[in-house]
Formats: sequence, structure tokens, C-alpha cells
Amino acid sequence: MSESVRTIVKCQDPGDDTGDVIVELPPDVLAGMDVCLGDSLNIELIDGAIVLRPLRHAETKS
Repeated sequence: MSESVRTIVKCQDPGDDTGDVIVELPPDVLAGMDVCLGDSLNIELIDGAIVLRPLRHAETKS
């Protein structure tokens, strides 16, 4: 997906006292990013927006 997509999602507390949150992304957003269950995403805050990008296997190797 090369163009930006904006969507509003709810952050859910998993209830395990870790401070983590669960963010459920809509299926059309996941398909547009070409990601699925188990894939890793990079998260950045850019100009006040949260930006998610898929981490490809080659990118995660040092």
C-alpha cells in the first residue's frame, strides 16, 4: 500500500496489567498493507499521526 489510509480504532486493555494495548485493525486496512496474523509492524509517531508499516523479514535482519 503506497497511499495513506486514515482510520479510527479503539485501544483495548488486555487485562494483564502489562500496560500493553490491543488495536484491532480493519481487514481492508490489513489487506491493503499486505499483512496478516503474525506479521510484525513498525510503529512511529510522525507529525502527530501514528504510522504503521509492515516489517518484512529481510528488513528485520541485522
